[in-house]
Amino acid sequence: MSPHAQEQDPTNAYQSLSETTEHDDPRWAFGSGFEDVQAEIEAPVPDGADAADLAEYCLMLGDDALICSHRVSEWVSNAPELEEEVALANTALDLLGQARVLLSRAGHVEGAGRDEDALAYLRGEAEFRNVGLAELGDDLDFGVAVARLLVFSTWRLALLSRLRDSRDPVVAAVAAKGVKELTYHRDWAARWALRLGDGTDESHRRMQAGLETVWPHVEELFRTSDVERRLVDAGVATDPAATREEVDAVLDQVLAAATLTRPTLPGRGTLGGRAGRQGAHTEALGHVLDRLQSLARAHPGASW
Repeated sequence: MSPHAQEQDPTNAYQSLSETTEHDDPRWAFGSGFEDVQAEIEAPVPDGADAADLAEYCLMLGDDALICSHRVSEWVSNAPELEEEVALANTALDLLGQARVLLSRAGHVEGAGRDEDALAYLRGEAEFRNVGLAELGDDLDFGVAVARLLVFSTWRLALLSRLRDSRDPVVAAVAAKGVKELTYHRDWAARWALRLGDGTDESHRRMQAGLETVWPHVEELFRTSDVERRLVDAGVATDPAATREEVDAVLDQVLAAATLTRPTLPGRGTLGGRAGRQGAHTEALGHVLDRLQSLARAHPGASW
């Protein structure tokens, strides 16, 4: 059994709410979690793993975090309460911290001379490897924002819980730190889903509508790419399809408590069998990158 297997009950979306948090808990820390970041990022590729596959996998995980971080950050100055605005800002920073390390690892492993900034700011849409859910906009509809974060954090927590045993030291370290962060993200979203779903008629309607908006992007989360299959065999990656039972159990628990109905909408289709992991995105990613990359592209090579 994995040494992490008994640390938490993955089907209990509220477990961490009753846990004691130490003052030095790095839950909201913005950083890598490494003592010597550069040494870890430059660690050798694990035996049996292909360097190109590892770079691609780090882009997948890093792009998920980067793009979702940007979407969450759009709520800064727009959240319904100051406390929630701070929570959302810190959630965005947590995800950005994960993205920075993963993109740095991808840049080092691919060996093309690109650092985290080049990968974040100088790639085109087709070069990004995030899932469609991460790029989904919410038009500042709080119900959609809560639904997106609930599904995303539940799924990513299930992934990172398994990746703590990855044979790649960077992936394993990001996962170990990310589990603490994502547990809080998931619980924050679960509490708001409960508050809205089991609140007034209007809050219930809007939370249910948020789920309906998000749901077509859920199926993609459990598709396994060829890169992931090869890295699963090498002990580096985890199969996203294997997280489905856990994710479904958590979401069903939250939706039942919130008196919400699980949507039955079909999943978003692919483009010739390609989706986010293969660089096929919705137009929403273009809007994200327009804002995310505009300054770096307007002043290439500038530093402050």
